[in-house]
Amino acid sequence: MSAKSKSKRGRKSKSHSVHKPQGVIHPRVREVGPEHFAFLCVDCAKRRSKIMLADFYGRVLMEPTIIEHDRFAFDAVLQQIRDTLTRHGIKDQIAVIERTGRYHGPVQRAFVKAGIEVRILHPYTTKQYRQPADPGNKTDDTDLSAIHRAAVNGFGLLEHEPDPIYVRLQLLARHRRRLVHKNVMLRQQMLEHLHSYMPGYSSCFKDIFDSELLLWVPKHMGSAAEILQAGVDGLDQQLRKANVRSHRPTLQKIVAWARSAPSAEEPVSLHRRFFTEFDADRLAKLQVIRALESDLMEPLSQTPYVLLLSVPGINVVSAAEFAGEMGPIKHYPKPRAITGRAGLYPSRHQSDEVDHPNGPLVRHANHDLRRAILMIADNLIRCNEHFGVLVAGWRVKNADARDIRVRVGSRFSRIAFHMVSGQMTFRHPCTKQRDYVLKKLLRFAVDHAIAPDQLQRNLDAATVQLPPSDEREEAESLAQELAQVQKKRGSGPKAIGEILPAVLVKLGIKLISSSKSGEADLT
Repeated sequence: MSAKSKSKRGRKSKSHSVHKPQGVIHPRVREVGPEHFAFLCVDCAKRRSKIMLADFYGRVLMEPTIIEHDRFAFDAVLQQIRDTLTRHGIKDQIAVIERTGRYHGPVQRAFVKAGIEVRILHPYTTKQYRQPADPGNKTDDTDLSAIHRAAVNGFGLLEHEPDPIYVRLQLLARHRRRLVHKNVMLRQQMLEHLHSYMPGYSSCFKDIFDSELLLWVPKHMGSAAEILQAGVDGLDQQLRKANVRSHRPTLQKIVAWARSAPSAEEPVSLHRRFFTEFDADRLAKLQVIRALESDLMEPLSQTPYVLLLSVPGINVVSAAEFAGEMGPIKHYPKPRAITGRAGLYPSRHQSDEVDHPNGPLVRHANHDLRRAILMIADNLIRCNEHFGVLVAGWRVKNADARDIRVRVGSRFSRIAFHMVSGQMTFRHPCTKQRDYVLKKLLRFAVDHAIAPDQLQRNLDAATVQLPPSDEREEAESLAQELAQVQKKRGSGPKAIGEILPAVLVKLGIKLISSSKSGEADLT
């Protein structure tokens, strides 16, 4: 059999149905009859919404009605809807709500609680169905008509029931990401003010935010003249009094900058004050970010996405962001469903003989999922040997840097799909050794000072996700970690030595008590 015939056999033909898989309603319409099937169309706003009830043919059963977003208004309109459905002999119905940020949530929850099936419509779809019928005329009533036309054609989509664990992961990860972006903005604002009253100071170093010393000087000295007056010895004494670690070559570099520093921009006192206030805000946000990262570990350990930690280059934070945006893996029938939802494929324009198949990435996609995948792709390029070799080969062929990121992201999506859905750790012929899941969780917990009881629960939850075939390897890596902890007499995280034996026993490893010398004899 030729390779060409094999590829044709292995490739499934694409369905040419014009309806979205999650929006098909025609079998239900055929069962009860179009005149007995109704759509409850809802156009939401912040404090109120407008609803309309019409059958499959578009015959309006209940004129557009405004409802306030409160419990009494919902109860009243639901009773009105029930009476209208009974009066017109409607046997089946669905509610179609246009997505409006979070403002459609109260209406959606009220209808679901009343036992009405709710489907969600994207505003982009409403726009496309409104413009042909009412060009240049956008009102709530024309939107309701467009919502009805879109629902009839299968664009009102049935969403999956949210899983509380993944909802928690997503909220924590997104809040952390927003704080990281705000932290970056604060750093830029600090650099602007620093350049105003100490011009050229930040350019002398790779990153002043990586050193407490480099930040202490502009906050407490404030000008090149003060630095020159103190000198290297004076700076060293003041840093020691402030309990800031001093590094003499760095101090010499600071004094050398002060000798040739240009004049500062007035008023110096205000720029220095703003720099100090922004730094306090930055440090406070860093503490919140660190706490959020600690909170991410618990829900991640309860999902099979924790197995992604076995991939070199993926840590707890990136795995948690990916898991929160993905949701349960059962919602993805194949790897292409991941890249399709994230929009990791080029747009295409084809008409007759004209075909441009490799345009930019599609605009309408889940950009949060795309960002999480591409962030992991960047980490894999830097930290994963296998992907590093692949990228080096692509760069030799002068591949575009953006295309390389998408290629790595697409390959990771395929790997992640098989790992999470098949509940397996990272196994690749080009990788000699994988990372150990429990060891990564343990070190992350130590770095973030997670409480021992919480760490115990997280390790137990992650142990349940491990495939039985990998438990022995994971146990051996933890046994080595336990041996190192037991060798430390005067310092070290002693609580870990109390946690690990219980985890090892759960993994099927029996421990022998230590010898008189204090060294652990592990089997």
